[in-house]
Amino acid sequence: EITDINDNAPSFKEVDLEERMSEATAPGSRFPLPDAHDPDSGRNSLQSYELSGDEHFSLAVQAGPGGDQRPELVLAKALDREEAAFHELVLRAIDGGDPARTGTARIRVNVVDANDNAPVFSQAEYTVRVPEDVAVGSVLVTVAATDTDEGLYGSVKYSLKKSTGKALKKVQLDSETGAITLLQSLDYEEGDSYELEVQGRDGGDLFDTAKVVITVTDINDNAPVISVRSTLSEISEDAPSGTVVALLHVQDRDSGANGEVRCSLDGDVPFLMEKSFNDYYRVVTARELDREQVSEYNVTVRAADGGSPSLQSSAVLALRVLDVNDNAPVFAEERYSARVAENNAAGALVLTVRATDADWGQNARVRYRLSEGRVRGAALSSYVSVQAETGALYALRSLDYEQVRELRLWVRAEDGGAPALSSNVSVLLQIVDENDNAPQVLYPPAAPPGSGSGSGSGWGAAWSGVELAPRCAADEAAAPGEPAGSLTRWLVLAVAAVSCLFLAFLLLLLALRLRRWRRRQLLPPAGAALRGVPVSHFVGIDGVRAFLQSYSHDVSLTADSRKSQLRFSASASCCDTLPARPLPDEPAPLLGDE
Repeated sequence: EITDINDNAPSFKEVDLEERMSEATAPGSRFPLPDAHDPDSGRNSLQSYELSGDEHFSLAVQAGPGGDQRPELVLAKALDREEAAFHELVLRAIDGGDPARTGTARIRVNVVDANDNAPVFSQAEYTVRVPEDVAVGSVLVTVAATDTDEGLYGSVKYSLKKSTGKALKKVQLDSETGAITLLQSLDYEEGDSYELEVQGRDGGDLFDTAKVVITVTDINDNAPVISVRSTLSEISEDAPSGTVVALLHVQDRDSGANGEVRCSLDGDVPFLMEKSFNDYYRVVTARELDREQVSEYNVTVRAADGGSPSLQSSAVLALRVLDVNDNAPVFAEERYSARVAENNAAGALVLTVRATDADWGQNARVRYRLSEGRVRGAALSSYVSVQAETGALYALRSLDYEQVRELRLWVRAEDGGAPALSSNVSVLLQIVDENDNAPQVLYPPAAPPGSGSGSGSGWGAAWSGVELAPRCAADEAAAPGEPAGSLTRWLVLAVAAVSCLFLAFLLLLLALRLRRWRRRQLLPPAGAALRGVPVSHFVGIDGVRAFLQSYSHDVSLTADSRKSQLRFSASASCCDTLPARPLPDEPAPLLGDE
């Protein structure tokens, strides 16, 4: 009998074993393992199994029908492929020898994935801020969801489930990458934010959702809009300050500083811009208007926002200023004068006065009329008249210089306003003399009827020493067509010449008297001292006296050529003369007592 010794170790047919186990396998599940073989017998044969390597598994040994041992792998703890995709175990077979021998087998448990994990987004909410002028086609944001499963169960597809506003029309979601792309241009004024709900789904119909908020930031892309709600097209020039001309609504669709609007008026205009409430403004008059200076206004209202660069807009208000009668007619000249020849035709045009009124329409219509007055007891209107529309002044009668030298009158210009305004101007009409009157000899009077020419000696004796001017002297004095003023000048010059000559004779007479007085002082008082004096000395004094007597003058001048007079008189004298020659039987004194 051959006694067995423990010279063989237990052995497994396959030392490397690989098992596939779903991670969804329930704990407690059993999986048979290959058994070991030990050729020894008795106590030296296979006695037991041991398992090591992982807490997820345990070993169970079942007794076979023949008393053999069958090892089983028991799942003690649920598997999770996402935690461990495989597990490595060591199965030992031990015999009963002393020392005991062992045999080992390596077991690799591959955990088969089960769709036990849903996709998970990296953020529960995605928030992005984009300017409203972002280009179409730009990627606004990319969402990402991960699934720890593998294969089909780990592949995530993205989709949009719901959105607010017009987001579905504005953006597009890439189902593979999760990129959200802009399809249409954004406008902050149409929508300042969009909300999306994005879903990530794996191949096993597990999913996750995330919220995407797209916030649109404003840029200064809108100019202010001016809306004229009410306006006046006409305003009276006497409207008080503060009169409302227009009501405007100004709005900028931008936000923040880009939407802050400043309103102003262009140019130096008599208007102000005032804010009523909110976005409403009113244009009012800053002072009284004057239509005569500016009859129409084109008021430019300008609105500028606070953006950088600033955007502007403008509106024009056309305003016509209505006239009121606040201006009196004004004559073109301060005073008018004209020279009118006498003997004019009745109805002749004398002059034309002209007045203008700065007002407009009926208020500027000027009519003329004469102020009441009288000339030589007759009404002024009987001499001249003025045409009411044109201001033409006409002579109604033939004027006579010898009756009226000048006419002074007032012409009134009156406008058509209510009440009417007026102004006056003085008009001087000077009548120019014409040679329409023949000279008249005032003295001596004409000879009475029946008197003959033989009586001329009697007249000569009565008017001794008087020089008579012939009738033709007046016709040489004033030539035909010569003005009356020239004739008067010549008469004055003639009188001045005669006066100078007369003064010269007076001086000569005074010199002679002084000479005689001096000689008298030098001669002896006796009468015998005169015996040697020639008789011609005495005769000379008488001649002077006769000359002075014969050339004494009496002059009377008037501005009226018809009434001017030049009279020579023997009885009138402008100075002291020597006494008349004494009778022959009387002694003649050399010097008078004067």
